[in-house]
Amino acid sequence: MEQNQQRDDEIEIDLWEIFSLLISKLGIIILSGLILALVAIVGTKLFITPQYQSITKMYVLTKQNNDTLTNSDLQTSTLLTKDYAELIKSRTVTEAVIAKLGLDMSHEDLIDKMTVETTTDTRIVTIKIVDEDPYMARDIANAIRDIAAEHIQNVMNSEAVNVVDEANIPDKKFSPSTMKNGMIAGLLGCFLAVAIILIAHISNDTIKTSEDVERYLGLSTLGTIPLNKNDVKSKKKKIKNYKRR
Repeated sequence: MEQNQQRDDEIEIDLWEIFSLLISKLGIIILSGLILALVAIVGTKLFITPQYQSITKMYVLTKQNNDTLTNSDLQTSTLLTKDYAELIKSRTVTEAVIAKLGLDMSHEDLIDKMTVETTTDTRIVTIKIVDEDPYMARDIANAIRDIAAEHIQNVMNSEAVNVVDEANIPDKKFSPSTMKNGMIAGLLGCFLAVAIILIAHISNDTIKTSEDVERYLGLSTLGTIPLNKNDVKSKKKKIKNYKRR
């Protein structure tokens, strides 16, 4: 009895039937993706403030001997680039930048705008600043570089902290990406449409064809009686009239 009950509870899924169902609903799936993508694109343009990124680079070198530059000096400076990155993000630097530019933000706010990267096997440190004002992004990047250079020289006794690249004025927004958001939303819309269609199909246990009778009930059908469209319409009208009464 338990085995029969388990068989009755099992849901048989025909992959070809699922594939055919999705193909028949392809228009709905694509339309759902297009609608959600359009909503994401319009929402991105109207409600999300564009951010601009300005980049500056600095070269840091530590020398043991003021007269000569050795290979050991280069290796030591390379190994210390992570230390330089931490010094750049120190509170001493950020608070000095905030005071210099008169920024209305805290140390944590400025850190959130800042990204410090160190290129492998080099002594170059890259500072990236993201802000909604491209000119402010440039000013902050340059101020951080200048103040950090002095701070690094004082703390690490570095002999040279030179500018590799001045901060630029970005002419293109860094984020958000309208196209990327639209593509993600479009894929999400298609996925949701497919999920809803499959759930509705699997949860629908009504018997529609003679094949369903044989599959679910284990009975063979002797024949089928076709219904004319007029008969179907008249039955629907009778049902509606009965409900009104």
